[in-house]
Amino acid sequence: MLDFRDIERIVDLALAEDAPFGDITSQTVVPPGAVADARLVAREPGVFSGADVYRVAMTRLDPFVEVTLHVFDGDRFSAGDVLADVVGPARAVLQAERIGLNLVQRMCAIATLTAQYVAAVGDHPARVVDTRKTTPGLRSLERHAVRCGGGHNHRYSLSDAVMIKDNHLAVMGDVTTSLQAAAQQLPHTTHLEVEVDRLDQIDAVLASGVVDTIMFDNFSLVDLRAGVAQIDGRSLVEASGGVNLQTIAGIAATGVDLISVGALTHSVPVLDLGLDIRVS
Repeated sequence: MLDFRDIERIVDLALAEDAPFGDITSQTVVPPGAVADARLVAREPGVFSGADVYRVAMTRLDPFVEVTLHVFDGDRFSAGDVLADVVGPARAVLQAERIGLNLVQRMCAIATLTAQYVAAVGDHPARVVDTRKTTPGLRSLERHAVRCGGGHNHRYSLSDAVMIKDNHLAVMGDVTTSLQAAAQQLPHTTHLEVEVDRLDQIDAVLASGVVDTIMFDNFSLVDLRAGVAQIDGRSLVEASGGVNLQTIAGIAATGVDLISVGALTHSVPVLDLGLDIRVS
């Protein structure tokens, strides 16, 4: 679940950025007592994410704005569907319009793309997971959107888990003893993951006896199958690199447990939604 304090913090920053000294257009041309009756409409199909975010964005400036949502997070919708009704003081609705749209359009896009990746995995048990390649400041929203699309979250930040990558391995010295020493410093609840880019690195990692997940970085399908067999259940296996909608089914078929996909958040185009307003 999203933390409302986090939503409010993000929305407040966005509103302050967009109108640091108020919306001078609406203040100039919109009568103070005007009421806006608006609909959030989908221009294309997708998976919804951001119900609470949209509600906070549209009501933050004026508590008299009312938002009635017709979809819940994770719901699928079609082009032309009315996703929400917004009624309230026109100046507040107009000032919040772009912030509400910007946030929910991105969240819906991430949820929609994630659902496509999850569907492409098919009957294989591999989980589709996100990465830290998120928009700075928006990670909590983007990670929530991944969950709305049926995906799962990787570590949230550098503070959540130990993830040793190629650059770490290059300066660690003996891998087996270094991993064992590292594990001695960690609480028993801390997950430890190691990234490898060659099959011949696996044995030294496994020999430590402390690794929870081994990530295969940019492995071929042949090497993925070989690596899964080599690990033989002694750790979780994650595949990363070269993952797209055309390749993910083949990757899932190798028997990996996790498939991390940076594209879920780092390059997704926004989903086209619009706010149609009638002012009376």
